[in-house]
Amino acid sequence: MKPLTDWPDAQRRAILGVFTDIDDTLTTEGAVPPPVVQALADLRSAGLHVIPITGRPVGWSEPFAATWPVDAIVAENGAVALVPDQNQSQPLSGGHFALSKLYQQDASTRASQFVRMQQAARRVLREVPGTQLSGDSAGRETDIAIDHSEFCHLPPERVREVVRILQDEGMTATVSSIHINGWYGAHHKLSGARWIVRSLFGRDLDAELARWVYVGDSTNDQLMFEHFPHSVGVANIRRFEAELTHKPRYITRGERGEGFIEVAQALLGAR
Repeated sequence: MKPLTDWPDAQRRAILGVFTDIDDTLTTEGAVPPPVVQALADLRSAGLHVIPITGRPVGWSEPFAATWPVDAIVAENGAVALVPDQNQSQPLSGGHFALSKLYQQDASTRASQFVRMQQAARRVLREVPGTQLSGDSAGRETDIAIDHSEFCHLPPERVREVVRILQDEGMTATVSSIHINGWYGAHHKLSGARWIVRSLFGRDLDAELARWVYVGDSTNDQLMFEHFPHSVGVANIRRFEAELTHKPRYITRGERGEGFIEVAQALLGAR
């Protein structure tokens, strides 16, 4: 991982969009500080697309999608997207924008898989001591999440055990900085990124990957680090460094939200 300052000006100048994780990438101590929201706004004002893509649930994401200066938020690891109508004549009360909700799976598939996911969750809670569902589980529609570092702490061997059970149930399983997520289907952050670029802009993300950057902080960002030629880890990714098969190309000096602000400044400074 090279220092972010090594990112060539010409490459930064060519960037047209930013995908970013949320937890521990935009957030600091669980909140998104106002300077980070301002950085998102500055990127949009400069003409860049801004799309957070997260393992958080769609219900949790709604207030942010309705108020942040972003093109969309892709939630639940690529399964569902919230798109604010920023062309409406007036925002709703409180400055909120109306939202459209897009899904990668049809309603009948989501309904049948929801039942199976709850069965898998009950198995995890029954078989792995100390496990509990994530605090945001009520807002989840297409996946389940087990808390390992947000409000409780699971040792690494218990995290591995949860992942094993989810995989045994036929689920895709990933580990973020706070949760273990499991879902049915082939979608993930990368397919979600491809889908939302196609849905919103009618374009092929793979044909223009060199014009996008991905910013993340954890092992569940590795697929994005692998595929995006311009990828950045905020400095707190160092705690996962030994577990990373694919590392980001660059790393910031600051951790979490401060690191994201560095990325925004690097992009804006090259324009």
